[in-house]
Amino acid sequence: MSKIRIIYMGTPDFAVEPLRRLVEGGYNVVAVVTMPDKPVGRHHDVLQQSPVKQFAVAHGIPVLQPERLKDEAFLQELRSYEADLQVVVAFRMLPEVVWAMPRLGTFNLHAALLPQYRGAAPINWAIINGDRETGITTFFLDHDIDTGQVIYRQAVPIHENDDVEAVHDRLMLLGADLVLRTVDDVERGVVKPIPQSQLTVDGPLRPAPKIFKETCQIRWADLTAREVYNFVRGLSPYPAAWTTLGGTMLKIYKTSILQSFHSSMKEDESPLPGTIDTDHKTYLHIACREGWVDVLSLQLAGKKRMPVEDFLRGAHIVEECVI
Repeated sequence: MSKIRIIYMGTPDFAVEPLRRLVEGGYNVVAVVTMPDKPVGRHHDVLQQSPVKQFAVAHGIPVLQPERLKDEAFLQELRSYEADLQVVVAFRMLPEVVWAMPRLGTFNLHAALLPQYRGAAPINWAIINGDRETGITTFFLDHDIDTGQVIYRQAVPIHENDDVEAVHDRLMLLGADLVLRTVDDVERGVVKPIPQSQLTVDGPLRPAPKIFKETCQIRWADLTAREVYNFVRGLSPYPAAWTTLGGTMLKIYKTSILQSFHSSMKEDESPLPGTIDTDHKTYLHIACREGWVDVLSLQLAGKKRMPVEDFLRGAHIVEECVI
């Protein structure tokens, strides 16, 4: 049974499973650090606890929620737990005064095969870019974002029809295994960290920057059908790719690449990207820079997500450019 004192840092659902495994495995998690409660609701008058805080509170683990990580009161409280090791999963960039505090260091679980996809949204960008493989990495923190020495990496396939939710859940479970393995081996003193510069990478390094609303807009004129297909599944179910229809935002959650053409249009016609083709009952096709996609699941602003057939029953669509 592990005796080292662990402080765990994380916020979203992805960070809950490794914490659960540590707690249920009898590891000595002495405190949790997570983001401050988030105001939600129409008037922002309700405070929502992070998933990690909810789990910690339910298991009687002390919770620290600093606004600023360099605040001296927070640092004093953090030191008071006398942690031997800090584990970070989906939290935020830490200052050196925090990550250098424990005697065994601080390691992070990252949802990619570093040095590929450094940044805040590695799962999204791997799918958007059409990768067939991603993975998980544990590494010791240093001064820059996701650049520290690698402890362990594990490759994970991305299947043709995977969206973000499917890959997220797969990596979350495997990541929990890797966190426990890393804790055990750090405690035993048997890890041999490798500088990322010594790792072999196929092709150029790709970043994984944070995704914003404008990032999610489908640029029909710039993307092929294959690229739109990857773009949609790389943002589904959240935050979701979007376009406009009659000036209203339309979120698209699932598409397929149109292999056979059935419509009133001639197959050799080259419509403007964004052009809609529909029978108003069963299908909604949209032209891309090259080829067409078949929209399967979508959501009009103010409505619920629905299959395209349900959407078409209540929609009055004129074949025209989406944007």
